[in-house]
Amino acid sequence: MQLDRKSFENLLREKGLKVTTQRLAVLTVLSQKADSHLTAEEIYDLVKVENPEIGLATVYRTVQLLLELKIIDRIYLDDGYVRYELGNVFEDEDGHHHHHLICVKCGKVTSFQGDLLEEFEKRMEEQTGFQIQDHDVKLYGYCADCRKKADVK
Repeated sequence: MQLDRKSFENLLREKGLKVTTQRLAVLTVLSQKADSHLTAEEIYDLVKVENPEIGLATVYRTVQLLLELKIIDRIYLDDGYVRYELGNVFEDEDGHHHHHLICVKCGKVTSFQGDLLEEFEKRMEEQTGFQIQDHDVKLYGYCADCRKKADVK
């Protein structure tokens, strides 16, 4: 899901933010590496290639601001790191989430589209009155490559 600079500029303005080089750089890196689920340090390493003057503290502040405005999402993939990706604001028009498949052998993370919990959330609200605001789905198993190598069924 690589988005263009104009989309990012428009989104920042809609959120009441100034369009800065640093903000655009962070969003561009997250867009270009959408399947990588980057840490703040990895974002910094990639951003400084094009913007060598940027500091790690600036990347951290930018990530925190974009997170607070729900432009990006924080994810935990059970590897001890906090990772980031573009938020649901960039998902399809139905507002569907994407979720993660995590290989327990090689650690590969694959994103998949679709809000599989829509009916479940609706029933939970009807039954309990609890209104779900968000959810995160991580499924653990073996990726196709590891299954082939190990002949796992």
